[in-house]
Amino acid sequence: MASASTTYNATQRGGHAPPFNGSEERMHVRQARPDDAPKLLQIWLEASRVGHPFLGEAVLQEQLPKLRDVYIPHADNWVATEGESILGFIGMVENHIGGLFVAPEAHRGGVGRLLLHHAANRLGELTVEVYEQNGSACSFYRSCGFEQIGRKELDDEGRPIPLLRMKRPAEAGKASS
Repeated sequence: MASASTTYNATQRGGHAPPFNGSEERMHVRQARPDDAPKLLQIWLEASRVGHPFLGEAVLQEQLPKLRDVYIPHADNWVATEGESILGFIGMVENHIGGLFVAPEAHRGGVGRLLLHHAANRLGELTVEVYEQNGSACSFYRSCGFEQIGRKELDDEGRPIPLLRMKRPAEAGKASS
């Protein structure tokens, strides 16, 4: 059974750099609580502006209610924290990553890898769909052991924005621990 929270240090994160602000505090992963929802929405919006600029602000604002009312409440959400600050979150639907979002100021600080590592340790094989135009996310997932297994021409809203289907075998999660 999964622990409700886990603390990691830089060595456990695969030797990645210290948390984004350079502090000595350790990052912590815990299950999201209902009162985290406003912060998760904020992180989603800020990270989406960086990673999905091709969608445009109007589309992102249009998606907020669906994220708030459907996606976040129905996913198994875990947050990465440093002290009391939430740095990012991963929303799982069984072994599928419904979303992995990191606050822009925490990008490249090991937060995404930490959340991914936590999910892989709990669930083994992972799948994800990622916008093909989000080159940094595609590179991130490839660097974490994901391989492309398919491609959809339309996104989930029917827009002609291709999505890559990717999978990370359970062994990739064990190899990186």
